[in-house]
Amino acid sequence: MNTNNQQRAVAWWLFACCAMVFLTMVVGGVTRLTHSGLSIVEWKPLIGALPPLSHADWLELFAKYQQTPEFIKRNHDMTLDGFQFIFWWEWAHRLLGRSIGVVFFLPYVWFLVRGRLRGALAAKVFGFFILGGLQGAMGWYMVKSGLVDDPRVSQYRLAAHLGLAFLLFGLMGWTGLGMLQPRKATAAVACPRSGIPGTQSEPAPTSSLTMRLGNWLVVLVFIMVLSGALVAGIHAGLAYNTFPLMNGDFVPPEIFMIEPLWLNFFTNMATVQFDHRMIAWALMGLVPWFCWRIWTETPGARPAAVLLTLWLAVQVGLGIATLLLQVPVALAASHQAGAMVLFGLLIWANHAIRRA
Repeated sequence: MNTNNQQRAVAWWLFACCAMVFLTMVVGGVTRLTHSGLSIVEWKPLIGALPPLSHADWLELFAKYQQTPEFIKRNHDMTLDGFQFIFWWEWAHRLLGRSIGVVFFLPYVWFLVRGRLRGALAAKVFGFFILGGLQGAMGWYMVKSGLVDDPRVSQYRLAAHLGLAFLLFGLMGWTGLGMLQPRKATAAVACPRSGIPGTQSEPAPTSSLTMRLGNWLVVLVFIMVLSGALVAGIHAGLAYNTFPLMNGDFVPPEIFMIEPLWLNFFTNMATVQFDHRMIAWALMGLVPWFCWRIWTETPGARPAAVLLTLWLAVQVGLGIATLLLQVPVALAASHQAGAMVLFGLLIWANHAIRRA
């Protein structure tokens, strides 16, 4: 197999891992929305992959759940059937997380042995495996925060858990794109117009302003993801279910009612939802500007710019509908999944303008 085919094989493997991260995040979102995340009270990375195999196993697990604050304070009337419903969502989420480890590690070893991963690239890709392990550990650390007196996971740990998933998705996706579409070499050819050796007839490269704008948009979308996790963590989406105003005000008067002031940005429903909205408004202005600059400067990146613009409209629509309808599970899960799609398209657009 030639070098290009070898790189493509590694790239598509990384894209497959990205797809699994995406699927795991979607199931994780449904798990959170159905309040299933605290149904499994132990972390057994290997043995925990096996589901209950008998009625006695189910009764044992249900008995452990009945000792948790969530059951005592909120679900004291839950039946075994109800427990099985929330258990399967959490079990599926954890199983997908474990599957990512297998799908990543075994091909990694194979590519390493076959010499398709070498040197710095092999080390970087192995770093993704370490990051994935940290992300899984953060998931259990998050669950532990809800197994105490207050049966609610920490919004800070939820944001860290989701943020690590996006970071892993983005790093693997960028690396895969780099292997699938390597940077074009500068060719020393004569320009048909000028005849000057060493110049090209290619269009001018993308401006530094557009590249910097793309970089900052990646950061801004990532911050918005974290703010969305805070919204979910404190159930801020169940308040201020009007748009574009927040119960009649653009800036709700209770936005700084908590002391100290900084705590409002993490625990005040008004402030957390307001921040999430403001980032959305900023993206609605900046992303189309970024895509317009791509359209005028980098024709080879136009498909990414078009899809990014269209998906931004879809994502904003999903967010507004989720808010107005008071967070139905299907819409809320779609909105969370849409955030990763938007993040992926933005990464593709940034890569395209650097490779065009």
